[in-house]
Amino acid sequence: MTTAVQSTQPQPAPVGPRGPRRPRGRFADKAGLRTGERFVSPGRIGAIVALVVLAVVWLLPFLWAVATSFKTETAAAATPVTWLPPDGFTTEAYERVLNEGNIPLWTWNSLVTAVAITIITVVVTALAAYAFSRLDFTGRRWLFWGIIASIIIPPQVLIVPLFYEMLTLNLIDTYWAVILPQTVHPAMVFILKKFFDQVPVELEDAARIDGAGRLRVFWSILLPLSRPILAAVSMFVFIAAWNNFLWPFIATSDATLMTLPVGLQTVKSAYGLQYAQVMASAVLAALPLVVVFLFFQRQIIKGFATTGFGGQ
Repeated sequence: MTTAVQSTQPQPAPVGPRGPRRPRGRFADKAGLRTGERFVSPGRIGAIVALVVLAVVWLLPFLWAVATSFKTETAAAATPVTWLPPDGFTTEAYERVLNEGNIPLWTWNSLVTAVAITIITVVVTALAAYAFSRLDFTGRRWLFWGIIASIIIPPQVLIVPLFYEMLTLNLIDTYWAVILPQTVHPAMVFILKKFFDQVPVELEDAARIDGAGRLRVFWSILLPLSRPILAAVSMFVFIAAWNNFLWPFIATSDATLMTLPVGLQTVKSAYGLQYAQVMASAVLAALPLVVVFLFFQRQIIKGFATTGFGGQ
């Protein structure tokens, strides 16, 4: 009786009518293509063209704001509108905004409040999402649905009661008046709970068998596995806190506590409607967000994919 011996030699690629079927294209070997799949195909070309068009449409307003911010006020208000001013570009708008306003202080205030809001929100929402995902307590379902229903409440409706609450606590014109009302994000509780539901319970059971408690399991098991979604949630909260104008404007009247959007608005009001200065202020306010997004864009995309928002 003969015994079949399996060969350990690598099998040759399938051969088609025109030779071996291999991925084609310059970057096919790094694109994860299957054997015989073309890197350049009509579907890929259409997707790339659509993405380029969408990117251009998204970038046009930002590029227009940057171009206008480097124009003189005369060129910015001139008609017909042109991308390149006839008298050339200038930094006059930036100089006026920086000289008339306390940009470093306002930026520091925005940074302090946005970072504090992000940290508190992530801690609170992560603990709440873990409780809804793993703990079984009376009224859990109704409480969770109440949190989901609160997402549809417009923030403007809560301005008056929040102001009276901060006034009662003697927190007006303090950092806490800006920070505390912005730490409530029901949508982030929903997003984190959906992610925690996807984490296998067996990992936590194994840790609990070894003697780990709930908080230790949450800190050592769940949080390390949740870094992408935590980074995405942190970015969403940070951007919302940085761009918020209405509540910091209402909660503070002291110029030393103004955030960057509120402070820049006072500079623009002093000069009236100055298009170049308006665009310069917008660019200065958006620049930190662009830098932060460039550093964390991979985590944001991965967070979208792992929570199902990427179509998976």
